[in-house]
Amino acid sequence: MTKVTYEFNRESRLLTPGHFQSVFKNPIRFGSSHFTILVTPNLNNQNRLGLAIAKKRVKLAVQRNRVKRLVRESFRLNQHALPNIDMVIMVKSGIDNLDNATINKQLEKIWRKINQRHKK
Repeated sequence: MTKVTYEFNRESRLLTPGHFQSVFKNPIRFGSSHFTILVTPNLNNQNRLGLAIAKKRVKLAVQRNRVKRLVRESFRLNQHALPNIDMVIMVKSGIDNLDNATINKQLEKIWRKINQRHKK
């Protein structure tokens, strides 16, 4: 039995431009009204998350950081349920007007969509 850990460490992140490039090359797209998520399967047994939150979409650094924090936390809690994937999360304009609960609800929906598409 494998132990489920809820950590978000260095191995859980896309770190280099090469990592991001591999996701941008041939992604499967998932979206909601405020998120676009690009997903590619990976071969190592670790889900990895990359954030690309443009200053053009979310002007204030405070708001960008809030969105990043919410996405990271949601990913951390749900990563064990996802298939082995690398993903880059991008946001659409207007996300800075949403409250935390709404953002979390949208992320939950996207995690469910990803799971349905990648049935093990």
